[in-house]
Amino acid sequence: MLRALDIRDILIIDHLELNFQPGLNVLTGETGAGKSILLDSLGFVLGWRGRAELVRQGAKQGEVLAEFDLTPEHPAHAVLAEAGLPGGDTLLLRRVNTAEGRKTAWVNDRRCSGEVLRALSDTLLELHGQHDDRGLLNPRGHRAMLDEFAGLGDMLASVRDRWATASRARKAVEETRSALEAIRAEEDFLRHAVAELDALDPQPGEDAALDQRRREMQSAERIRGDIQRAQGILADGAEAALGDAQRWLEGVSDQAENALDAPIAALLRAMIELGEAQDGVARVLDGLEFNPGELEESEERLFAIRALARKHDVLPDDLGGYAETLREKLAAVDAGDQDLADQEAALAEAEAAYAGAAAQLSAARRETAAALDTAVMAELAPLKMERAVFETRLSDAEPGPEGKDAVAFTVATNPGAPAGPLNKIASGGELSRFLLALKVCLRGETGNQTMIFDEIDRGVGGATADAVGRRLKSLAEGSQVLVVTHSPQVAAQGAHHWRVQKQVIDGQTLSQVVPLDEGERVDELARMVSGDTITPEARAAAKALLAG
Repeated sequence: MLRALDIRDILIIDHLELNFQPGLNVLTGETGAGKSILLDSLGFVLGWRGRAELVRQGAKQGEVLAEFDLTPEHPAHAVLAEAGLPGGDTLLLRRVNTAEGRKTAWVNDRRCSGEVLRALSDTLLELHGQHDDRGLLNPRGHRAMLDEFAGLGDMLASVRDRWATASRARKAVEETRSALEAIRAEEDFLRHAVAELDALDPQPGEDAALDQRRREMQSAERIRGDIQRAQGILADGAEAALGDAQRWLEGVSDQAENALDAPIAALLRAMIELGEAQDGVARVLDGLEFNPGELEESEERLFAIRALARKHDVLPDDLGGYAETLREKLAAVDAGDQDLADQEAALAEAEAAYAGAAAQLSAARRETAAALDTAVMAELAPLKMERAVFETRLSDAEPGPEGKDAVAFTVATNPGAPAGPLNKIASGGELSRFLLALKVCLRGETGNQTMIFDEIDRGVGGATADAVGRRLKSLAEGSQVLVVTHSPQVAAQGAHHWRVQKQVIDGQTLSQVVPLDEGERVDELARMVSGDTITPEARAAAKALLAG
């Protein structure tokens, strides 16, 4: 509920404080007194797009502060939470517009964007004015109005849930089908590549081992000849020559008086070292023995592994893992048909569940549409539109989370005349009364919102205006309604009454809003009845309206 509105330096308002109440709040005043400025100011603090020049002439900036009371279940709490703004029972909106046109906004003393203000506005206020019957004229909102009237929230939630389930199942089928098509497009390649990899069967580390063995065999070919020649020299006479020298020296050792003992010992050591050298060379030669065919086989396998790695753009050691990946893709091809069949069955089940829930919702909407038509028609009679026909039409629409129905409110203002959309058939005054009749029927929708009607009584008077006022009063029960009106019959139904007036102060025209007590209300209604000159008859008529 809108609790207070504080306006400073906006257009022809220097400073204005208004405290609103529950029920029907009425604002009256002469044309041009500034009633529309109040709505412009309220729209400004709520982030609505309106006049570009709002700051009062000579002021540095204009400012509007609006205070709202929030119930614990009010939808504004969700908007505040999503925006990361502080909440509570009271919501304070403040917006400043500098003379240069820069706008700054705060919610509960925290800076925010105009987008957040507009999101809050949707939960706080509903405006219906001379050029702003958006909720009624926009067919996209008619279905929501019908569902609200019927209390179809649970049924609608069920349809949304089944639509979401079907959407997920549909996405799964599309993804599986797309993946299968992509895999099937390369199935021949996959089977050939897997066969090629399986035939070669490369092992991790095999590339390095083959390369090492290949290098060893190539090196053996280069050094084997020199080692064999050295072995031949060692074997051909070296040992015999040393043995002969040893025997000759031992034969004359005694005669040399032991002078040859050391050379003989050295020869013995040399013969031992020679034997070890011969054994070592023999062992090396044995180690260099290999089958020439092994080198050729190793080279062929090494080159085959490396060629296959280049072909598939992987490292040689990764060929085994790559082969496993290809096998998994082939397995997906083989199992894909069954997976797709299972998913298609799940999709069919989900779509059937959605279709059933949507059909139930459609049936409920058709039944509710007839009830809404009856309720609206009952409200039209007191509004002097008993000859008009209101009809809620349902037609097939593209299935979606809200069901598969398009809903449109149509009217025929005269018997026998064709029905059509409200904005093309109804005149301004008729449109206002249709709107009011709908709002009375849908009053449950307005519990959390303050409703503002800007001259909804235009084009009507007398008994019709009285009926409009009584319907507005009924609509305000348990909620809050603000009405800007020129009709005394409507104004008389208000629980709270303000007069908007102009005054010239220090040569400057300013707009003021004055709360009226019972006596002042009589004078204001009398003025509305008779004009500037208030006659005793007008005053009596005003008292009669207030008493009625």
